[in-house]
Amino acid sequence: MRGRPTPRGLYLITPDEPDDARLLARVAPLLPFATWLQYRNKAAGPALRARQAAALQPLCAAAGVPLIVNDDVALAAAVGAAGVHLGEDDGDLAAARARLGANTIIGVSCYDDAGRARTLAAAGADYLAFGAFFPSQTKPGARRAQPALLRQAAPLGLPRVAIGGITPDNAPALVAAGADLIAVIGGVFDAPDPIAAARACRALFA
Repeated sequence: MRGRPTPRGLYLITPDEPDDARLLARVAPLLPFATWLQYRNKAAGPALRARQAAALQPLCAAAGVPLIVNDDVALAAAVGAAGVHLGEDDGDLAAARARLGANTIIGVSCYDDAGRARTLAAAGADYLAFGAFFPSQTKPGARRAQPALLRQAAPLGLPRVAIGGITPDNAPALVAAGADLIAVIGGVFDAPDPIAAARACRALFA
């Protein structure tokens, strides 16, 4: 990841969808507008997660969209995902790198903490995710971050991801503050027209 062009655009994150076919049907038409797709399903057990991630991988490969698995290094390795996203309780970055290899995208949650971002950048993270910037139905109790944090992280030289309650309407301020990617679940999947919402998110980076 390091040394490559900085990815920019919509970092689409899957909703908690228990039906495999419906998940694929919801994701597929949005992939043309996504820079990355993260598979995340906090409501699923291990078997469902393994099945859904395995089904998403060829879909993403066909669309040329890297698949990143949330919080599960073993699952990312099992399905041959392009990367993994690690929160503060999801294990050691160095161990993930050792298992997944140098070319795997490893992103980390930095919440509202510039010090954590500096530490993890030095430890070899490939991108830094900050937020929540807005109230989020996905994580109602999430720590809140301010857009200035995105500017502060610029000298670290890594892609900056903004997350938390983001919609096409409130995202422009985060892009202006330096977000390279906006991570969105409900702002796209729960929109009246998900394709239009995804298109609008991508257009912010044109």
